[in-house]
Amino acid sequence: MSAHRFLPRRAGAVVVLAAAAVVAAAGAASAHVTVHPESYPEGATDGVLTFRVPNEEDTASTTEVRVFLPTDHPVLGVLVSPRDGWRAKVTTSKLRTPVKTDDGTLTDAVSEITWTGGRIGAGRYEDFDVAFGQLPDNASQLTFKTLQTYSDGRTVRWIEEAAPGDDEPENPAPVLRLTAKSGAPGGTSAAGTAAAGTATGAAPAAKGAGATASGARSDASDSTARGLGVAGLVVGVLGLVAAGFAVLRGRRPA
Repeated sequence: MSAHRFLPRRAGAVVVLAAAAVVAAAGAASAHVTVHPESYPEGATDGVLTFRVPNEEDTASTTEVRVFLPTDHPVLGVLVSPRDGWRAKVTTSKLRTPVKTDDGTLTDAVSEITWTGGRIGAGRYEDFDVAFGQLPDNASQLTFKTLQTYSDGRTVRWIEEAAPGDDEPENPAPVLRLTAKSGAPGGTSAAGTAAAGTATGAAPAAKGAGATASGARSDASDSTARGLGVAGLVVGVLGLVAAGFAVLRGRRPA
């Protein structure tokens, strides 16, 4: 039996494997710890930050998540929402520069939150909600370096920061952008804030409509961009396979 009769079958197998590899690569590239929404107005009050932690291992579960809050531009009035199966440990640190507020001068702030006791299995993610009283009004962004520990003992350090104009690093730290104030009363846009729980450890009641819409638009844009990128890569792979098939057919004996 001549070799050219196997070409369609082989070409099909190559297409399937190549497409699977492209999709897997796209999924791995997006499987990092992120913070939502992606932006808030400077000095926003009474909002919620959600840290999304996906599990990127096939043979191990995530068993610990440590999020470090900046202390040079501190987040004030931090409250942790209870999470089924997880225990949260909150650590505070002294501030080098005290912060003046309407309620007085603060000399310490939350610098680290560690969740343990739960598990995030393969192909799953967990959302960890953190309510805040006020964000700083003297920074353009906040970086939340995060450590993700797996059941096999491996720790992934999501701590890398990209310089302006650079590509995203391999293990990027979650970043919250702070946008200019809109001029709403109190210096904070109502569209960029969210309602938070009023008691320590209470789950936040509801998120602000504008913040939710902004996060949804950002997530939709990211999903669309990733989808278009994957589609382009798949089309390119199909083109290469088709070209190789044509060359091999041209070499068939008369």
